Amino acid sequence: MGNDYLWGVCIGMLIMVANGAPLRKPVDVAFGRNYMPTWAFDHIKYFNGGSQIQLSLDKSTGTGFQSKGSYLFGHFSMHIKMVAGDSAGTVTAFYLSSQNSEHDEIDFEFLGNRSGQPYILQTNVYTGGKGDKEQRIYLWFDPTQDFHTYSVLWNLYQIVFLVDDVPIRVFKNSKDLGVKFPFNQPMKIYSSLWNADDWATRGGLEKTDWSKAPFTASYKGFHIDGCEASVEAKFCNTQGRRWWDQREFQDLDASQWSRLRWVRSKYTIYNYCADRVRYPVVPAECKRDRDI
Repeated sequence: MGNDYLWGVCIGMLIMVANGAPLRKPVDVAFGRNYMPTWAFDHIKYFNGGSQIQLSLDKSTGTGFQSKGSYLFGHFSMHIKMVAGDSAGTVTAFYLSSQNSEHDEIDFEFLGNRSGQPYILQTNVYTGGKGDKEQRIYLWFDPTQDFHTYSVLWNLYQIVFLVDDVPIRVFKNSKDLGVKFPFNQPMKIYSSLWNADDWATRGGLEKTDWSKAPFTASYKGFHIDGCEASVEAKFCNTQGRRWWDQREFQDLDASQWSRLRWVRSKYTIYNYCADRVRYPVVPAECKRDRDI
């Protein structure tokens, strides 16, 4: 893992010297500023005046929380320390979702593992109620040992998934190619810790070991910089006036594309764009996203 660690350090240095416009540093706030619990309130613990929380999963229930507001575009991030040890069957999710039957959704899902095996990070994009755009990677660090930052940059031009400011995936607006793109349904931000041992680890072969419960994941940061809108809103009334909506964020710069290629070449374990069984014809957006 030594070489991977050095790669990670190099990637971090590249972030600092990149020629393109840097992402704004997330502003850390207390949980209650932007979020509220949604279920199993007694499975959420608060620390340091609410600047850090811990979600807990046992055999009776998991738990979760959501943003107070709905947003149409923006930059959203969370510092998370994942479930440690034998976490097989568990899923820690951080995602955006609209609230209707033909919903849009932008997903981070962290799939638990047996002790000693790497975590899998699955990303997905739903548009008009349809997903099936999964990508899976291994991370280049142990996400259970410390907090790491997981972010989404979403504007009218692209969705970028980032881990510690390293792009791990981009989903470009390809409406001109007939591909739906989330652009007119405000979304809330959600996170949850829950049992999914019917599919999460090795396709459901590895079941949750409840003797290891409770399983816990820790959160801090709770950063939201978005265009807040009612759920009925169809456009952002600050469009073109926010930092994440400027021209330099309409595409990745050369350094960011280089980092994304690094992730794809070393850590990708599944990409729907390369799955000829599910998709005999390459999906139209894959070439624009440089996935093939």
